[in-house]
This record gives sequence, C-alpha cells and structure tokens, in this order.
Amino acid sequence: MATGCRIKKSECAEVSEIILGEPYCVSVLKHGYCLSQPDGSFRADGSITLLTGPKNILVDTGGPWNRDFLISKLKENGLSPADVSLVVGTHGHSDHVGNLNLFPSATVIVGCDVSQGDRYLPNRLAEGSPYIIDSYVSIIPTPGHTGRDVSVLVKGTVVGQVLVAGDLFECSADEDSWKELSENPVVQDVSRQTALKTADVIIPGHGAPFRVVRDLGE
Repeated sequence: MATGCRIKKSECAEVSEIILGEPYCVSVLKHGYCLSQPDGSFRADGSITLLTGPKNILVDTGGPWNRDFLISKLKENGLSPADVSLVVGTHGHSDHVGNLNLFPSATVIVGCDVSQGDRYLPNRLAEGSPYIIDSYVSIIPTPGHTGRDVSVLVKGTVVGQVLVAGDLFECSADEDSWKELSENPVVQDVSRQTALKTADVIIPGHGAPFRVVRDLGE
C-alpha cells in the first residue's frame, strides 16, 4: 500500500442486495443482525448469501429457525436445495451453519474442513492458503473471530471484488465492538486489514453490505 494511503469503511446505500457479475452474481438473501436485549442477552442471526453462476454456492445458512425462509428464498431464485453444489459455513456458530442438513449432496466447507458426504478432502486452509473453487471464487482463511474462520472472495462483479466475510466484520460500523466476540483480536485485526486492502465490497456477518473506500489523502 502506498505511503499515506488511508483505508476506511463506509456504509453505502448504492451497494445492492443483488450484485451482478460475470460469471457469478451475488445475492444477499438475508442481512444478519445482532441486537442487545434488556435482560443482558442478545438476538442474532447471520447473513445468508447466494452466488449463482457456473456453480450455485451458498455462503452461510442462517440458524435452524431459518429453514423455511431459506427454502423460500432459494425458490425465489429458481433453485431448490438440491441445486446448490457448494455450501460454505464461514465458521461453526449455530447462526451460520444451522441448515447444513438441507444440502446432503453438496460439497460442504465449514471453517477449514472440506467434505463431500463423509469424505473429507485435503486442503491447506489451516495453513493460510486459499482453497480455489474456480478462477472467480476462492475460499480465504480469515481467522480471528474463531481460529478457523474463512471468507469467500468473488471476482468479476460490477463492483469489483466482493468478500463474503462472515463475522470477520460484524457490520460496517462495528468499530471496536467486534473484539468482544473475537477469540483472537490481534489475529482478527490482521485479517480485517488484509480484507480492507483487497475487497471492494464486503458482506459482513451481521449487517448490510458496505463498500470499501480508499483515498490517498489524510
């Protein structure tokens, strides 16, 4: 990065829930949320994102309470669960992988595990290397929130590179609040800074998509 370059996050209404691209389009089926409650608990659900193109790829499935919602949203996109060939869980928390059982025939990636049914495939995600799906989609290790978090990088969209980031980012305005839920804030901060340098749009785990704005002034 050039000296004096400043990178900031900015919530941007012009980032549509449907991002066109070639060969993949990215559709945010559900914005995640995290809401504190008066009794000290909180209500939370993860974002659900669909990639359509050479492969139909679902990134995070929401919690089990989203089962009917997810099936309905897939139907709106002309798909059934059987049409989804790859399901990625950015990490193993219940609000992100609660509906994996809807996709028994899909290749499943959760954290650093890649499986087809009960067959687990070799990969180097845990060593920090990406898992390449094709020329346009890669699974990227982004540890910190948990030790095995991953994100999905999509190239070739009209907004540039899109990172479906799970809980690497809670939302566009998470400031330091993400640290409270991080297993390793130091490692997560490195992952976040790398993401901000490479992605043009980020889909966070608990909020709306946001554009990454880079400028050269202070």
